Amino acid sequence: MSCLTRISISIEDDIIRRFDTISEQQGLPTRSEAIKQLISSALVQYEWECGDIVAGVITIIYDHHKTPLVQRLLETQHNFNDIVICSQHAHLDHNNCMENIIVKGEVEKVKNFHKMILAIKGMKHTALSMSTTGSNKDNNLQTD
Repeated sequence: MSCLTRISISIEDDIIRRFDTISEQQGLPTRSEAIKQLISSALVQYEWECGDIVAGVITIIYDHHKTPLVQRLLETQHNFNDIVICSQHAHLDHNNCMENIIVKGEVEKVKNFHKMILAIKGMKHTALSMSTTGSNKDNNLQTD
């Protein structure tokens, strides 16, 4: 376990009240834990802006009856097989499917893959969840 560092910050009363309310609603036990979560998120964002190798999940919702869409989705994943680790398919109802595609690779390649998925005509929803590989030596993030 790493050493803890105590810090002191100055924040306007109305901002800290709003922060405490949101932190409590999210179930975070302390201000320290809430601030730690914000800092961790900022570090992951920085990895995505400046890093080399990143990880993430691309979630998509689509109508599986649209055959050209499904074929393009499969082709796109195969074209990026060096960054696609795996995908998980779930049937939401008779028409709608959800797919989670776990990716790991160079930032620009992951972003390009996401853009290619977005460009597939007929997608109902697409979202990229950015995360860290955890391998950055300066990155001891723990987000339980």
